[in-house]
Amino acid sequence: MSEARAARQLRDHVESVQSMTRFVLATLALASGVYTYLGVRDLLDGSATIVFFAAIIYSAAVSVGIYGFWAFLMRFLPEMRETASRMALFGVMAIGSLMIIAMSSWLNAAALAGSAAVEQHLATTLEEYTSDLDQAHSNALGALSLLPDIQRASERFARLAEDERNSGALTGTSGSGSVVQLLTQMSAQMRELEQTIQGSRETVAGLFKQGQERLAAMRGLVSSPGSVQPRADRFAEESVALAGVIASLEQTSIAPSVARAAADLSAGFIAPVADGNSADLAGRQDQVMATVRESVAAQSKALSDAAAEIMAQPKVPERRFVPLSSAEAVLLYASDFLPSWAGAISIDLLPAVLVGILAVVYSSIRRSEAALTDADHMTASELLRAIELREELSRQAAREPVKEMETAGPELPADRPENVTPISERKRLEP
Repeated sequence: MSEARAARQLRDHVESVQSMTRFVLATLALASGVYTYLGVRDLLDGSATIVFFAAIIYSAAVSVGIYGFWAFLMRFLPEMRETASRMALFGVMAIGSLMIIAMSSWLNAAALAGSAAVEQHLATTLEEYTSDLDQAHSNALGALSLLPDIQRASERFARLAEDERNSGALTGTSGSGSVVQLLTQMSAQMRELEQTIQGSRETVAGLFKQGQERLAAMRGLVSSPGSVQPRADRFAEESVALAGVIASLEQTSIAPSVARAAADLSAGFIAPVADGNSADLAGRQDQVMATVRESVAAQSKALSDAAAEIMAQPKVPERRFVPLSSAEAVLLYASDFLPSWAGAISIDLLPAVLVGILAVVYSSIRRSEAALTDADHMTASELLRAIELREELSRQAAREPVKEMETAGPELPADRPENVTPISERKRLEP
């Protein structure tokens, strides 16, 4: 009887929570519909009226579909006794859950974390543009690393020219000859290259300052309060301007010009004719100018190699800001908003827990009732009714033989001859 009592109590409990189950299911379906409306509203284009009614119809369809789907499963799945049927319904529940996630949960997540996801997109894009600006600035300033080498070469040529003019340190004869002229010419070319690089520094600094101002404006748009969509539109405008600054920095790099100037030092080397008064002095001048030619060639190769390394640095990739809706941003940055995704999915799939609870309860009820006899399944009212029916049947069975005897009358023996009169009857007939 304990098993019967337990099964009966479980059934009573299931009946008592039916109203609560329907209320919970309706509340969850309504909540999912509301957040679905908020999520789908940002995806629709058109007039405000069309968008409103379209979003309302879609969210209502989602709510009704979710309620009907889980109501059917709560009613039929716990009643399944065969394993195959139960597994089939579980498979249907899994497919339906995926469909609910596809049509509702991601829109719920967009409503819960859409603005934050768009801000995340703006922040990520801002970091990318910051990196691009720094890389473009570094590439533009790469030629400045050659400036110390160029200055040393210019000073060396100028110093050698001065020493040759004052003391004849190279040819042994002081004075302004062809060697001094050549060294002065090389020093002047180096100074021109130095001035070119120095001039590009100001241009690069101005462009970099403009880029920093654009980045500061974009950073303010990311962190400022208010609706995210107007901020995203202004962010797009700033990003276009910043992309122009980055492109200008890429074109401002002086490294190609340094490479060409370094190549001209060697290819365009023109040595003056020795102007010594004697053959010996002219020969020494030719030797010194040949040495200068070798030095200029070495300096040209070093500058060309350094400029080639600078130009070989990776270029800044072309970047274009792509605005995203809240739903698209939530999908793109889903890993950053896992709590919002968990909450959105839980609203839609929480009834699956109720289905599982009912399935377990009904399985326990069936196990308890399997060990009971037919009498154990009867209630007190059913037992009283059965007793009444038994008594009624007994009374009817007792009345039937009496009725049969009354309707049948006295019966004569079948083997009695018609011309034979019993003695008892004969005595009654005699006078």
